[in-house]
Amino acid sequence: MRISGVNIPDEKKIGISLSYIYGVGAFLADKILKETKIDSGKKAKDLTPDEVNKIQSLLDKNYKIEGELRQIVRQNIGRLRDIKSYRGTRHTRRLPVKGQRTKSNSRTVRGNVRKTAGSGKRKVELK
Repeated sequence: MRISGVNIPDEKKIGISLSYIYGVGAFLADKILKETKIDSGKKAKDLTPDEVNKIQSLLDKNYKIEGELRQIVRQNIGRLRDIKSYRGTRHTRRLPVKGQRTKSNSRTVRGNVRKTAGSGKRKVELK
């Protein structure tokens, strides 16, 4: 089944399945199910087409999700870069933005580059 262009897993409960959509977490999924009066214990494959249409129309009308949300986030980061704020320069350098330490962590952002210290001596070239 597809909702907002995303394949929803059929075998999971609908509350969990909705969280596969970018911008929809567990809290928002529960809120959507309460507004549309759909049982959160139901599996995604058991939804009727009418219920799927209710969820789709509610998402389209009230929430920014998927491509639109990704575009907004990208514009916000671009604005930070343009005004040359501290956070913008951290994004540009691909370093952690939210105050994390970088001496021992941040491998996911910086890449798994481990530089080990040598003895300091230069190796003598063979003649």
